[in-house]
Amino acid sequence: MPESFDDTYTESQVIMTAVKIIAPFTLTYGLFMTFHGGDAPGGGFQGGTIVGVTVLMLAFAFGIEPTRQWLRNSFLVGLVTGGVVVFGAIGLAMIAFGGNFLEFYQLKEVFQIKPKWGLEAVEIGGISLIVSGVIITLFFAMAAGFTPERRGGTGGTSGAGEDRRPVDTEVSDDD
Repeated sequence: MPESFDDTYTESQVIMTAVKIIAPFTLTYGLFMTFHGGDAPGGGFQGGTIVGVTVLMLAFAFGIEPTRQWLRNSFLVGLVTGGVVVFGAIGLAMIAFGGNFLEFYQLKEVFQIKPKWGLEAVEIGGISLIVSGVIITLFFAMAAGFTPERRGGTGGTSGAGEDRRPVDTEVSDDD
């Protein structure tokens, strides 16, 4: 007799409708927090978190696998890598201009612009991309562990008398 299991996704019209209504507002608020973080409470970390959690809401409402297919691994790796490159490039540019790593006062001396713009570039182009990409990636990595073979989160070994064959947990980068 086949073993029954609880699926990790159940379609709910209430949740899907609520997320369709709420997601544009949370995404807008996350972008607002990111872009206005230098002048108001917030910043790249908080804004990136809200943007990442908006994607998690979509995954809860419309299914993890369709969302994972929509946001391919290559896109998420590019998001995080792009953020690291922007962060590092701005920091190293300050060294090239004769200052220390991320010493934004060099912008005033070299380009006669406010040092604030260096901070804004790091927060918007670096930190927010890294944080949102990492949150989404960690969510997908944790969600990959919930399969019918491992529904209890114990790696498939939920009882002493059960079959304890190893579970194939390989994740492909091709999706």
